[in-house]
Amino acid sequence: MVGNNVSHAMNKTKRKFDANLVKKRFYIPEEDKWITLKVSTSALKTINKIGITAALKQAKAKGFIK
Repeated sequence: MVGNNVSHAMNKTKRKFDANLVKKRFYIPEEDKWITLKVSTSALKTINKIGITAALKQAKAKGFIK
């Protein structure tokens, strides 16, 4: 058995994947004020698509915002 140096140890690196969060300011024209939210980048895409007012309404309906 020459030249067959393959490790058979099942060592695996323990990793933790965190959410991709960004701090962002949004303007709400109905209330004429700015709010700062810490949102994931996927949530940011949703806000850009449906608008901040609709996104806030949706988040309140799902219980993310009190």
